[in-house]
Amino acid sequence: MLIDTDTASDDAVALIMALQSPDVDVLAITVVAGNVNVAQASRNALYVAELCGSVVPVYAGAPAPLSRPAVPADWFHGRDGLGDHGYPPPSRALESGHAVDAIIQTLDANPGLTLVTLGPLTNIALALTRQPDIASKVGRCVVMGGNPCCEGNVTPAAEYNIWCDPEAAAIVLGSGMPVDLVGWHLCRSEAVLNAGDIAHVLSLDTPLARFAIECNSAAMEAYYVQTGETGISLPDPVAMSIALDPFLCTERTTHAVQIETGSELTRGMTVVDRLNVCGDELNREIWKGAPYVDVCWTLDVPRWKQALYASLI
Repeated sequence: MLIDTDTASDDAVALIMALQSPDVDVLAITVVAGNVNVAQASRNALYVAELCGSVVPVYAGAPAPLSRPAVPADWFHGRDGLGDHGYPPPSRALESGHAVDAIIQTLDANPGLTLVTLGPLTNIALALTRQPDIASKVGRCVVMGGNPCCEGNVTPAAEYNIWCDPEAAAIVLGSGMPVDLVGWHLCRSEAVLNAGDIAHVLSLDTPLARFAIECNSAAMEAYYVQTGETGISLPDPVAMSIALDPFLCTERTTHAVQIETGSELTRGMTVVDRLNVCGDELNREIWKGAPYVDVCWTLDVPRWKQALYASLI
């Protein structure tokens, strides 16, 4: 597995799930600007790796989207991305290479690997632009991003990761990689960690369990302001759980998908041809060449939560 992340609070828990899995070899973590700046996100990734006792190489990547300014989500995750609890700096340093080079080299050396993206898709788009044939080396790409059937979480039209760098998202979805799109809708409602779930995690009484709840403290407050739902919403761990166990996605269908890049009103909107009308005369020209993507619609919530708990022991 290769993980690309803008490491903040939910990303941190997703990294724990992967690094703690006995069935997964995380070859590298590449870091992109998104929730926080790329330096802070890189520091956070190293910190989480150390918590897991992992020496996985971590590479810093793009400091901003392809053609837009960086817009952090510190209002949601805190200034440091981990709820501003003053976690100490990691004891080891980043790798000297750039994330884009690491992505290309890792895919060249490990064809068929699973690529999991937890942030804006800038690093992946840059790698594809430089070496398009790496798309054929990806066995499966699990993208946490988009809002294929609901409102957005940063604008009425868009989910944050896709909104941050819609041009990059369009490149990645159009690259020919086999993409599982895991949208924001899957981490809501019953999938949210409620008071009982949080109490159960804390009862595990391990450093990882305590960290998973503590680092999401600011996000929990922001999520309530945003949605009125009480609890901890974990979009990146939900995506990671599906990467680790595809059967956690209980409904998956394939559709033409486009990302809006030209409109400020609907920038980053994930437009899914769910009724399969893009070949009709009315739509054929606009949708010509649109990529086809597997969209995950529903989640086995009890199994997702059990998978989370197991990773925190």
